[in-house]
Amino acid sequence: MTQNIQKTPMTTFADLKLLEPIERAVREQGYDTPTPIQAQAIPHLLDGRDLLGIAQTGTGKTAAFALPILDFLAGDPKQPTPRRPSALILTPTRELAAQIGESFRVYGKHTKIKHTVIFGGVGQGPQVNAMKRGVDVLVATPGRLMDLMDQGFIDLRAVEVFVLDEADRMLDMGFLPAVKKVIAKIPQDRQSLLFSATMPDDIARLTKTILKDPVRVEVTPPATTVESIAQSVMLVDKANKRKLLVEVLKDQSIFRVLVFTRTKHGADRVVKHLRQVHEKAEAIHGNKSQGQRTRALEGFRSGKVRVLVATDIAARGIDVREITHVINFDLPNEPDSYVHRIGRTARAGRDGKAISFCDTEERAFLLDIEKLTRQVVPVVEEHAFRSKTPFSRDAPPPPKKKSGGAAARGRRGVGGNRGGGAGKGGGGQSRGGGGNRGQGAGRKQGKSRKVGGQAGGKGGNARRGGRPMARTA
Repeated sequence: MTQNIQKTPMTTFADLKLLEPIERAVREQGYDTPTPIQAQAIPHLLDGRDLLGIAQTGTGKTAAFALPILDFLAGDPKQPTPRRPSALILTPTRELAAQIGESFRVYGKHTKIKHTVIFGGVGQGPQVNAMKRGVDVLVATPGRLMDLMDQGFIDLRAVEVFVLDEADRMLDMGFLPAVKKVIAKIPQDRQSLLFSATMPDDIARLTKTILKDPVRVEVTPPATTVESIAQSVMLVDKANKRKLLVEVLKDQSIFRVLVFTRTKHGADRVVKHLRQVHEKAEAIHGNKSQGQRTRALEGFRSGKVRVLVATDIAARGIDVREITHVINFDLPNEPDSYVHRIGRTARAGRDGKAISFCDTEERAFLLDIEKLTRQVVPVVEEHAFRSKTPFSRDAPPPPKKKSGGAAARGRRGVGGNRGGGAGKGGGGQSRGGGGNRGQGAGRKQGKSRKVGGQAGGKGGNARRGGRPMARTA
């Protein structure tokens, strides 16, 4: 049963009582006050609880799990064992995996904790070498992780902390079967965290299988949108969308804009059209190489590129500050995706605008979005390409057309891997085969717990006195 438990609010990072090297790294980044997700989640995680977090990218959720994991591992550092990580973070895209890896680097720089990131689209050689050397924390995408596991380069039987990030996007990308296979290879006796921006039925069912008596932390209620985002919709015929986009971009207040298309080919066509009118634009999607995606993101972050055109899947790893506008070139056929898309703007207390183009075939999607968000999106009546087809929210909408495209369900898409194994001996015991390692309480009380041991990694980790990150009272 999921529990909503309120703990005493933590108003500063000092209140969290993290280990000094970790707290120092946080201070060096200029952070004094935890975000809501951090203030609510970290105390429960330090108590060793499983956690269900409802939060979008950009809320600070990466630090919400990275800081307590680092605190746990650095509290009783051990030499990593080749191929065996102690903490596994599973995430859907290469960009998001790299971003999480960077967080572990920044916050763990004053510790001896080793981490690595593995994903597809690049050679596996450096990733295999990292695994052979051994790491404490492995950040991975499902595709390459499964590949390296099948080749015998990764052994998950020593995992003590498991994080499933962006679970709803895992579902959209067709990764759920791979996720379940990975979970079957890690010990049942572990601390588990699941984060999702939305909570579709399949993910709700998954939480019941991987989380044990979890605490639920929700920083933004599901199906609600950020109040500081000014939303509007422009009714337009499909053939005029690119012309309308050029017209909208004449507004010089649009400093940095993220444009969403439904398909990868659609994104490329939009970029081609914008470049013809001398607009600096780049596309990011699953057909782009890792180098192309990295260069596009760097250009967007630096301001050299004003317009970044993306599909929903690729955009999950984008965490760029000062995005002033989000434009839905194509309305998503899943209302939850709309909420996640527009949440890319108005971050860190800033204002933002979300503009949606809606053709006649997408009007049903608009009504679904309004129903889910419980908000009416204002229609911009006066613009050069206003559709002549009458629109009424009271009239029955045209039938929905199934949209394919970027989310291409069932595809492996942006899979990936790179990482290391870390087997540790805890509580003064040494590990052989399955291995022994002090658990959270063990790290600080001298108790130990068995790790791994059973075939398929399902058994192990018999707890004695608490959970992995659990502290003493």
